Amino acid sequence: MTEIDFYVADGDSEEARLKVACRLCDQAMQRSQHVFVNATSDTEAGLLDGLLWTVIQGSFIPHKVVRSAPDAPPAEPVLIGVQQQPVGERWNLLINLAPEVPEFFSRYERVAEIVDGNTARREQSRDRYRFYRDRGYKLNTHQV
Repeated sequence: MTEIDFYVADGDSEEARLKVACRLCDQAMQRSQHVFVNATSDTEAGLLDGLLWTVIQGSFIPHKVVRSAPDAPPAEPVLIGVQQQPVGERWNLLINLAPEVPEFFSRYERVAEIVDGNTARREQSRDRYRFYRDRGYKLNTHQV
């Protein structure tokens, strides 16, 4: 069964939220895991793409932004997509930045939900928490 982790970030800025996503990608890379980031928009995907190049000094995270489902599984261990699922079965971690639970979440070993202080996003996070809890998923909460 998929394990769900909620990461509660300080602050309410979009950049703070995306930096948490970058750290999670880096940790997964160190464990040789494959990550799919479910972004809310092309703009958010672009911001995350830029941060993955610069936010963790001395660390390179091979990644790719995908705008549509690729024909074959990509070589990069981190994919950033906009409300779509990746091709293939090799994905360990889903980082969900979208306001709703993606219908494909259960294909992953783990799902990371990032919560920040933004009022609207925090309420959406509560809705996702209730969704998972009501279906019997194991939930973990981490302060970051």
